[in-house]
Amino acid sequence: MLNIVLVEPEIPANTGNIARTCAATGSVLHLIKPLGFDISDKAVKRAGLDYWHLVDVRVYENLEDFFNRNEVKQMWLSTTKAPRGYSEAKFEDGCYLFFGKETKGLPEPFLHAHSEACIRIPMRPEARSLNLGNSVAIVVYEALRQLQFLQLQDYGKMKESV
Repeated sequence: MLNIVLVEPEIPANTGNIARTCAATGSVLHLIKPLGFDISDKAVKRAGLDYWHLVDVRVYENLEDFFNRNEVKQMWLSTTKAPRGYSEAKFEDGCYLFFGKETKGLPEPFLHAHSEACIRIPMRPEARSLNLGNSVAIVVYEALRQLQFLQLQDYGKMKESV
């Protein structure tokens, strides 16, 4: 199992896409306030998120609240400022993958306090960043690949017959 932590996400569609990734992978979605949208049952139904019941969503007042309520043994912070690529990380079952808000990323003091855990997705120098939902999917599936896709279906309907 993986833990996806979104720190102050701003765009509801991005969080909706990330929630779908969590539903498909069995990852827990941790949301750190403030949120740029409403996740009440009414808002979720209105947005047509029919997979929301498959997602274990946990909401926190701030990073301090998050760390007070979770025992984090391994974490990785995704940032365009990191010195190493995400494929260099050795992901463990139960690790926490942190992603920052769309406009500013993760808080600088948090990045500096955990610089050894910072990873990035390689891209062209003139590209500012990838979409948050895409970034989460890339890192999550690399972690799952390393963990041999534990507890996930590894074949489709067209499975070869032997």
